[in-house]
Amino acid sequence: MYDNITIEKGLYSVSGKTFTQVLSELDPDEIYTGTDLEGLDAFERQLKRFDIKVKGADCDRVEKFFANTQSAVLFPEYVRRTIKQGLDEASILPGVVAATTYTDSIDYRGLTVEAEGTVSGVAQGGTIPVTNVRLASTASALTKFARRISCSYESIRKQRLEAFAVILKNMGAEISRAINKAACNALKAGETATEITGSSITYAELASFWASLENHDMTTVIAPPAAIAQIVAMDQMKCCTAVNADGNITTPFGLTLIKCGNMGENIAIGLDRTSALEMVYGTDVIVDFDKLISTQCDEISASIMVGFSKLTEGAVKTIKTA
Repeated sequence: MYDNITIEKGLYSVSGKTFTQVLSELDPDEIYTGTDLEGLDAFERQLKRFDIKVKGADCDRVEKFFANTQSAVLFPEYVRRTIKQGLDEASILPGVVAATTYTDSIDYRGLTVEAEGTVSGVAQGGTIPVTNVRLASTASALTKFARRISCSYESIRKQRLEAFAVILKNMGAEISRAINKAACNALKAGETATEITGSSITYAELASFWASLENHDMTTVIAPPAAIAQIVAMDQMKCCTAVNADGNITTPFGLTLIKCGNMGENIAIGLDRTSALEMVYGTDVIVDFDKLISTQCDEISASIMVGFSKLTEGAVKTIKTA
């Protein structure tokens, strides 16, 4: 049972497995089916074991993790999970990425897909149109995105975990915003932006842009906040705008608008989210568990290594918004 497991630093050092995965092998979720602990994972059961409350009216302070040597080992995983939560909440990628790949290398050669001919029909004995799938001509380097908080144990030990989590989630969000920008840069690479007629994009130009992908359906537009504000303020949008489950805006013709605050220029990206972009993970979120287990740690650092690869020719277009 979960309350008889020895928690020690070596659980972080098993090759190819996360702390929670190793913990789950020692304490499988299946044995709790039908009990009060069903729905908690192995890490959450350890929080319960050591009576560490991370939110709510009875939320504990940071120092509760360091009440004994075993509960202190849980602290890095708490930090990692909280940072990752902030990263996930700020990410635009769930609405953008068509495929996700994992690698243990520092670079990655993705696939490129290019269709030849038409699919209007093949005459008897005729040549069947070909879709060429090739390795990309160059490898895409994975980038390490990281952030560090400088602090002392004395400065954080009396902070309630719910308040401390806000700092950690903001740290994750800062990393996520940099990753969002990298994804946009990958999508824009090699694309020539469509010009607009005036000083800002019109509804007619937006609709024309939506219909401009010849062999794909444009499902998503990523744009800077100012451009999103212009579009939402259009008369045609006032009574028809809907907000989907992800909090993004949908136009009357079904195009999802995603705001990206640090795209860096007045260009919007239109894409078929089912075909355009592959995200490659070199690592998940990593924290330095040795420093965090020590009560005298003076910093909290987190990193993640990711890269992007455009998958399908003709699944992305760009347009100027101002």
